Amino acid sequence: MKKVVVLNSNKMGQGDEELGTRLIANFLSKLIDAKLKPKIMVLYNSGVKLAAKGSAVLESLHSLENLAVEIISCGTCVNFYGLADQMEAGRVSDMPEIVRVLTGAKATVTI
Repeated sequence: MKKVVVLNSNKMGQGDEELGTRLIANFLSKLIDAKLKPKIMVLYNSGVKLAAKGSAVLESLHSLENLAVEIISCGTCVNFYGLADQMEAGRVSDMPEIVRVLTGAKATVTI
């Protein structure tokens, strides 16, 4: 079974937006060096913005991909935000796959 990290926002936590943006960037950069990495990262809702053109965390996401972390973004969310032609990390998926990933995971962490 696999470990999955869910990013359901382009920020980490609730409250100050600038702080949330800094926290998600810091989390992803530290995840690169973490001994235990997730097998898959699922991005949905505004979390898909993290994998789109212009995102401040694209370098971290690419580094994670190079370390065999699969990144999948919700297609409905990508289309909702008008990002279909701007995705630069991972791949776009659909809800049936996201359901399979989440229900088949050994452990799921939502950030």
